[in-house]
Amino acid sequence: ELKRVLSQETRLEPQEQRILFRGKEKDNDECLHIAGVKDMEKVVLLEDLASKERKLEQIKSDQGITKACEAIAVVRAEVSKLTEKVSALESAIHEGKKVADKEFVVLTELLMVQLLKLHSIEAEGEAKGVLHTHHH
Repeated sequence: ELKRVLSQETRLEPQEQRILFRGKEKDNDECLHIAGVKDMEKVVLLEDLASKERKLEQIKSDQGITKACEAIAVVRAEVSKLTEKVSALESAIHEGKKVADKEFVVLTELLMVQLLKLHSIEAEGEAKGVLHTHHH
């Protein structure tokens, strides 16, 4: 009951809280009045260390996802530009214009560079799924 009330004040979920009374941690199912806690006596509230570590890992993971998504967006923009150039070459060929082999080679190499950039992006979690859809 106390943990529920404290969670509203501290924004720590009940399972993330540790309550100590007279230096001893109280179990979740333990009634504080039975444990000897009287009105206006002090108890200590601590954040569970494992919970704190999980939150830090989540923050790191979220930052990694953001970086990976930003890198993917940069590659996507570059590939869009190259796609326009490929379309222009395709149109020129359909119109019967001569196109130098060098233009195909350069575009192919530029597209390969973007593919290598995609390969080098380190992604975890959700970003890995985004990366996978752009990779194939």
